[in-house]
This record gives sequence, C-alpha cells and structure tokens, in this order.
Amino acid sequence: MSQKIGVLMGGWGEEREISLKTGEAIASALEANGHDVVRVAAGPRSGLDEALRKSRIDVAFLALHGRMGEDGKVQGLLEVLGIPYTGSGVMASALAMNKPVAKRLFRDANLATPVGYTARPGDATCSLGFPCIVKPSLGGSSVGLSLVQNEAQLGQAIANAARFGGEALVERWVDGREITVGIVGGDVLGSLEVSHPGGAFDYQTKYHSGTARYHQPPRLNPTRIENIEAMALRAYTALGCRGYARVDFIACDNGHSNDVLLEVNTLPGMTATSLLPKIAARAGLDFGDLCERILSLATLDVVDPIPESIAA
Repeated sequence: MSQKIGVLMGGWGEEREISLKTGEAIASALEANGHDVVRVAAGPRSGLDEALRKSRIDVAFLALHGRMGEDGKVQGLLEVLGIPYTGSGVMASALAMNKPVAKRLFRDANLATPVGYTARPGDATCSLGFPCIVKPSLGGSSVGLSLVQNEAQLGQAIANAARFGGEALVERWVDGREITVGIVGGDVLGSLEVSHPGGAFDYQTKYHSGTARYHQPPRLNPTRIENIEAMALRAYTALGCRGYARVDFIACDNGHSNDVLLEVNTLPGMTATSLLPKIAARAGLDFGDLCERILSLATLDVVDPIPESIAA
C-alpha cells in the first residue's frame, strides 16, 4: 500500500525562505519517484496540528530549518500524533540547536570546539581578543552571524545575534578552511570544503552572493580528511542524532591548533545550492536517491502506540 508523505515546509523564523526552497525540491523529487506527496505549510498562522490531522499523512518529511522546526518542537508534535518523521528525534534536535549546550557535550566527548561564551545585549567587552565570531545561540543557516574585528563592533553584533534567540554566542575566531561532512543513516557520505572571498560564511554569502566555491574532496591530505570525518560521526553520536545530518568544521591552517568542530545541523538544507546534496552526489546518490534514503529512515522515538483518543 502506497504511503502518503507530507513535506513540512515554511516555518516560523528567519529561515523560512530556505525552508520553502528545500521543501519544494524534496516534494518534487519524491513526486518524480512516484510517491503520493502533500505539501504541508508550517508557520505562525498555519494551525500545524490541525493541518497534520486533516492531511492524513503516513510519514512527515521535515524540510524545516531553525527555531520551532529544527529544535524538537515539531518533532514533539509528530510524536504525540504518532506520525513517523525524518531526521533526529526530540532530544537530539533540541541539543543540536542550542549551541552552548552542544559545545559542552562536544567537549565531554573530547571533540575540540572553539572557545566561547554567551552574551546578552548590552555586553560590549570580549575576553577572547579580536577578531571573533558572534552568532545566535539558537538558529542556523548563518543567520545573525557576524565577524567582529574590534570592540566598537561588538555591541551591535551581540544585539543583532540576540534578536534570533535571546542570547548571543561569542567564539574565538579560528583561521582555516571550512569543511562540512555529510552523514546519512549513521554512515559518513563524504565531505567538502567551502571557500569564499574573505570574512565569514554568513547568510548572504551562503545563499545569495554566488561567490562561494566548493572543493571535493577538501584540499587536505587524505589522513586529515579521514580524521575530520571520524570526528563528525562522533559529534553526531554524542548528540544522539539519527537519520541524517551535516557537521561543520574549521580545518586550521596555522599548524598549532586542532581541527575544530563548529556545529551539527540536524535538518540541513536540501536546495540546489545545499551542501549535503553535493556530498551525496559525489558518493553516488543523486538528489532523488538521497531523498529516498532519508525517507526510508523516518521513525518515531516512542515505542508504544499513541492512544487513539490523543491521535484522533
């Protein structure tokens, strides 16, 4: 019997634009593969719980990014409704989205990550020196990220980042190559290097500038690539992730620092310019195959069925 697949897209936050692109790409690929697909809009006025009940979907393919969609909240709703979904479960999603908490777990797993601290609007001193990176404590797609060169820029950068989650995370700037690793089903698919002309790989550079360049494999020796990919799998495991993820690193150029882990993205972008599909393609999975593989891993955290009186 054919399953009805709901592609959840849109969302509540600053990453809605990217989510809509991700969702449409996934929905089109699944339809091309012969699936019965319904596009389910998520957002402030969508009444998502009611929309999910009315849609009568069997599986949810999550194309959401950022707050509310990637932080465990929608995952929790799907658990209550008994609808299997793609990507990580409630706890892993929440942990990965909270960057300061994730950093503590990474350190517990002996994974190097940049030194940092949380700050609130009004804070205007930095003990890490300059340059430094300021980003939201909650969020993704490099929204609200700033490369701060001096103390005069710090206060505004913290205030800007705090708009997307209440606190900012200030991290020591690590000079090096930006490496990302793709994982599907607990298997490392590969990695790539992103290069761009100066500064930080922020939202504008990532999605709109057209200046980013991609190198597959990364321009590192094979042993170093292997080590970074092993670190990515350890980070994925440390947070309890499942399904698929993309793990970001800086490969240090100065020879005096370890390669450092930045974050785990539990619902990475799936647009034409997204990094995970590029990694998958080099591993022999075209976009449709990648969507099928992710769909096959959809599941629930709970073992016992939800009572009908709740799920109805």
